[in-house]
Amino acid sequence: MSDSVAPLSVGEARSRLRELTVVDVRTPAEFASGHLPDAVNVPLDRIGRALAELRRAAGRKPLLLVCASGTRSCHAAGTLASHGIPAASLTGGTTAWAAEGHGLHYPAGRPRAVWAMERQVRFTAGGIVLLGLALGLFVHPAFQLLSAGIAAGLVFSALTNTCGMAVALGRLPFNRRGA
Repeated sequence: MSDSVAPLSVGEARSRLRELTVVDVRTPAEFASGHLPDAVNVPLDRIGRALAELRRAAGRKPLLLVCASGTRSCHAAGTLASHGIPAASLTGGTTAWAAEGHGLHYPAGRPRAVWAMERQVRFTAGGIVLLGLALGLFVHPAFQLLSAGIAAGLVFSALTNTCGMAVALGRLPFNRRGA
C-alpha cells in the first residue's frame, strides 16, 4: 500500500488492521453512529487542513481511509495522493465492514442514530424539488427554477463525482455533534 491509492477489500483491511492508521472521513455525527476500531475522524471537508498531520501519520503507518460506502474515502485518497500522501480506501466502507459481520465501535459506547450523508442529500434534494414544484404551481411559475437548479446540481454532482450539498449539510450542527 506504500504508493498506492488502490482500494482495500474488507478482508484485506481486517487482516492488516493493526498495521494501518484508520481515518474515517465521514461527518462527526456519522462517525458517532459507528466506526472501525481505533479509527480517527477527519471529515472530508477538513482533509485540506489536516494534510500535515496525515503526512506524519502516513510516515508511521499506512493510511486506510473509510466512509459509509467508499465514495468519499476514495475521493479523499485521491486528494491525499495529489499532495504526495499515500492512502488506500476501504471498498464498500463501514457498510461493507458491518455486512461482513465485523463490529463497529462507538464513541459513547452505543450507536447514535443519524442518517447517512447520502440519505440526507436525497431527502434535501427531493424536498427542494417538491417545494419548487408546489410553489411554481400555487404561487408563481418562476419557483420551478428552484427545481431546475437542484436537477442541474445533481447532474453536475454526478459528472464531477463531488457533492456540494453534502459539504453544506456536513457543516450543519447536527452533523458536527458526536466527534
